[in-house]
Amino acid sequence: MSLSKKIKDLLHNQPPKTENQDDPAAAISGDGLVRFHLLFSGRVQQVGFRYEAQQLAITLKLTGWVKNLFNGQVEMEIQGQPEKIESLINQLSTVGWIRIDRVERQQLPVDRQEKQFIVTG
Repeated sequence: MSLSKKIKDLLHNQPPKTENQDDPAAAISGDGLVRFHLLFSGRVQQVGFRYEAQQLAITLKLTGWVKNLFNGQVEMEIQGQPEKIESLINQLSTVGWIRIDRVERQQLPVDRQEKQFIVTG
């Protein structure tokens, strides 16, 4: 299965995992925005991953944050239209020096206060 297909399945076909399973509105807003917590594994540190992600997020009008973890993974929370999030992940996977082997995700409630995408840690 191609990475593009895996990403599409990841964002569209799996049942949402939210903090509050009894409140579906907590995961998907009325305007179609979604928010995901993502963990990327592979060659994702010391290759410009976070800054590539930030530039793509700004271009795609996505909000959230991204940071390196001590275990070699990159952690991200990202919010926006599902197809734009899919586009960001697909574009990151085409950068020659980045290799995404695995993406774990958890759907989160939308954060209406968030206005930008930042690199932390």
